[in-house]
Parts: sequence; C-alpha cells; structure tokens
Amino acid sequence: MIFPISGVEIHPLIPFFVAFIVSFFTSMGGVSGAFLLLPFQMSFLGYTAPSVSATNQLFNVVAIPSGVYRYCKEGRMVWPLTWTVIFGTLPGVFIGAIVRINYLPDPKNFKLFAALILLYIGLRMVKDLIRKPIAGNDKISSEERFQELVRKYRRKSEDSKEKGEGGLPAVRIINFSLKQIAYAFYGEQFVIPVLGIFSLSFIVGILGGIYGIGGGAIIAPFFVSFFGLPVYTVAGAALMGTFVTSIAGVAFYQAIAPFYPEMSVAPDWLLGSLFGLGGIAGMYLGARLQKFVPAKLIKSMLCVILIFTAFKYISNFFG
Repeated sequence: MIFPISGVEIHPLIPFFVAFIVSFFTSMGGVSGAFLLLPFQMSFLGYTAPSVSATNQLFNVVAIPSGVYRYCKEGRMVWPLTWTVIFGTLPGVFIGAIVRINYLPDPKNFKLFAALILLYIGLRMVKDLIRKPIAGNDKISSEERFQELVRKYRRKSEDSKEKGEGGLPAVRIINFSLKQIAYAFYGEQFVIPVLGIFSLSFIVGILGGIYGIGGGAIIAPFFVSFFGLPVYTVAGAALMGTFVTSIAGVAFYQAIAPFYPEMSVAPDWLLGSLFGLGGIAGMYLGARLQKFVPAKLIKSMLCVILIFTAFKYISNFFG
C-alpha cells in the first residue's frame, strides 16, 4: 500500500503492530512511544520530510487517550501537575514547529538534533538508575511501598477479573497554588515548584515541537530524575500533556502547510492514524500492567532504547 502524502509504501498492518509493541513498553514510563516511531519512520520507511514530525504527533493524538483513561481510572493522575505541563508546553510547540520547518528541513541535520535529545534523556535516566539509594528518600520508599502493596493485593485477590483492578489508594492532592504543587503518594508527600515545572515544560514544548513527540519522552525522565517524583505518578500527567500539545502541533502543521508548497509539511493522516490505532491497544495494556512492573525495570528499558537510538543516529551523521 502506498501512502500518497508521505510517499511510504508498506503493508498497513506493519505500522499498527510496530506502534503496538513500542507503546506497550514505553507507556509504562509515561512516554507515548513517538520518540521511537520517528526513527522507525525515518530509518526504515525513508520518511524524512518535515511532515514526519506532524505525522508522529498525530499518532499521539489517536493513541494516548487509552493510556490516560487507565491512569484516571486507577486514581494515578496528578491533575495540577498535568495542567501546569499543558500550559507550559503549548507555546513551545508552535515555536518548535517553525524551527523544524525553517532551520532543520535537512534529514541529516535533523537526525543529529534528534540524537542529541535522545542521548541527553537516556544519560539522565542512567544517572538516576546508578545513583545509590539515600536513606529515607521519599521517591524510592514510596515506589517500593507501592510495589509491595500491589503484590499483597494480588495475593489476596481470588477473582482473576479483579486482580489489580481497584482497592489501591489513589494520589491525593494536598495543595495547588501559583507557587507550588503538593500531593501525597503512599505515605510520602511531594512538593514541586509551579514556576520550575512551567519553565521546564516551555523548553520541552519547543524541543517536542521540533522532534514531533509532544514532549512526554523528555519531561517524564526530568520529573523522575530532577524533581524526584515517583514514576508511577508522573506517567499519566506526562501522557496527558503530550496528548494536548500534540493536538496543537498537528493543527499548526496543517495550518501552515499552504505557506510551504515546496515541501511536505502537513501530516500523513492515514499513516499517522494506523500508527495511532496500534498505539491505542499498546498504551492501554501498558498503563494497565505498569503497576506490576518494578520502576527500575521500566527506567532501564527506556534507557537502553534511548541511548542505542541516539548513538545510531550520531554514527550515521559522522559516518
């Protein structure tokens, strides 16, 4: 099958299954999987036009709601954090789209830019993984208690339909103001500055708008490693922020396409939708099973994928 906008020729089931596998694993860490689908489209499908960024964001729009639904249902959405991320990233997404079209239309240069982003994310997560646990560290202790509570709940559950489906305490919001967000998670309280989250989100919005990932792949590791938040509570917020900013990104790329007739700017709606359908199933299952997977395993998995992809692009650039 030939997709006329992107010029890609591929069996329609391949985008579906690739997106399903990628989203299943990455959604556990609060990442949609778009940061891996972009390299797949550029390297394996030969889709390198600026519109690939918009197509990638279209994948987010279609796929993310299923994962967000699971986190909402299980009470693990930190809504104040989510809205701060959304309002911070939205302006940046528009700036990023302009930068992508005007300054990074060359596939070779764009791949180097993408590699640097992926490498930075991966190295920050590696640093977090190898850091020795600090006695009384809130994030570590709460994540361990969360895992222990889930294990106890599973042992007590006799009905297979009810395993992991409720009975687990939800995130509790303590305070939300213009200065800070405070919430409780399994006996520990976390306080984060609103200005810091907003500023980070703005920068991430620009990078995500250029790369076409909505920003979740960048902001989720930052929440975990820089702000010290448990991965089980940031995943839903990161996905929801990525969803909203991706809608804005797709709309913006589509709107400015007529002003750049010499290049492909608007998203490939059919290809992006096929990726999105696979992502729907993958994200729902990933979000549902996340609480049964150790946080360290989730982070390790993301690290390997990020760093491998980054070095591949860097070697291609200088090769």
